[in-house]
Amino acid sequence: QVQLVESGGGLVQAGGSLRLSCAASGRVSSIYRMTWFRQAPGKEREFVATLRGTDGWTTSADSVKGRFTISRDNTNTVSLQMNSLKPEDTAVYYCAATLRLGSYSDPRNYGYWGQGTQVTVSS
Repeated sequence: QVQLVESGGGLVQAGGSLRLSCAASGRVSSIYRMTWFRQAPGKEREFVATLRGTDGWTTSADSVKGRFTISRDNTNTVSLQMNSLKPEDTAVYYCAATLRLGSYSDPRNYGYWGQGTQVTVSS
């Protein structure tokens, strides 16, 4: 089992920055990938950024590329640095983990989820 706890959400003005963190516990050494998703009201959950645990490879969605950066702070914690925030970035952000290979952008490939943290960007 893997447990995930997010922190760092909040309210920020457009153009501002926030840093989200995801702390993992349990079978951390078995985690293959950790990923951030987000879900805005009335929309489907969408991929934001991912980090592969085996080699640190990362990628992000086109909508956040150049503004958001995913990184591993230590063995158990992955962060999402969000800069130049826009109102359309407003959503609940979720950290997810998977122990197996598969599509990094498909939420169905993840068996472990955090509780989510709200990010609100005002215009």
